[in-house]
Amino acid sequence: MEPVVSFRQAVCLLGRFPALAGVDLDVGAGEIVLLQGPNGAGKTTVLRACAGLVPVVDGSAQVLGVDLRVDPRPVRHRVGLLGHGSGLYADLTVADNVRFWARAGRSRAADVDAAMARLGLDGRLADVAVARLSAGQRRRTSLAVLVARRPELWLLDEPHAALDQEGRDLVDGLMVDAVAAGATVVFVSHELDRAAAVAHRTVPLA
Repeated sequence: MEPVVSFRQAVCLLGRFPALAGVDLDVGAGEIVLLQGPNGAGKTTVLRACAGLVPVVDGSAQVLGVDLRVDPRPVRHRVGLLGHGSGLYADLTVADNVRFWARAGRSRAADVDAAMARLGLDGRLADVAVARLSAGQRRRTSLAVLVARRPELWLLDEPHAALDQEGRDLVDGLMVDAVAAGATVVFVSHELDRAAAVAHRTVPLA
């Protein structure tokens, strides 16, 4: 079976700086893979490259059968990236944000409702502007967007950040459920004991 992610000596530049220098990575369908390494090892860059947001300038890189060096755009609607920033509109409500981004990802209304409920956002928080949310509530909203979109590949950068214990446990359950539904997960976390318990395997980046 063709890997979901296949990098061979992949190089990404930020300006003239090699943010990713010759990385090899294979991720099979249905895996939960933890990327581990020191700051500056390129973990976030790998996730952004997989999402088609950072160009791969040398080596080879394929995600979901798409050659990222030829044209990364076809992969963007098929992956879901949870980054450090929320990507949410501060002046819109929680519900409006999830609906907007879910429609952009061609999701169904039923998927939006289910995601809001799963993240505990279907009550009074649904009508609260994102600008008024706590960091943890914004994180839950961003996760709801991801869940509603039902991507084939989940790319999570510190998904437990800003969440309480209940929220952290919820993230772990979301990853497991995503794989059970046919998706693949690649994530980065500094909570190594928790992350290692969820991941099928760990890939070190030097």
